[in-house]
Amino acid sequence: QVHLVESGGGLVQAGGSLRLSCAASGRTLSSYVMAWFRQAPGKEREFVAADGGTGGTTYYTDSVKGRFTISRDNSKNTVYLQTNSLKPEDTAIYFCAAAAPIPYGTWDRAVLYHSWGQGTQVTVSS
Repeated sequence: QVHLVESGGGLVQAGGSLRLSCAASGRTLSSYVMAWFRQAPGKEREFVAADGGTGGTTYYTDSVKGRFTISRDNSKNTVYLQTNSLKPEDTAIYFCAAAAPIPYGTWDRAVLYHSWGQGTQVTVSS
């Protein structure tokens, strides 16, 4: 298991940006698939983005493509989610998650991730 702690959330106006961080301890992240999910009030948790950790492969849900960027710094054991051009519909609690190597086509399946952070709130005002 790896312990994950998110930070960087906050209140921002539409069109603004936030950089979310996910710091890991207990294990190095280099061998894990790392992902960000989010959950809005009254809605199910949804996939946002994932980083495979090998070769720089990433995957995004359609609604954030071109606006969000996932990255990792293995030397700091930290994963980031740069969120730009934020919209009110991006308001949610954002969670990072870690998975042992899983196939690319499954990166959006929350059930495959074994470690989760506590989440960080992102609120976008109109």
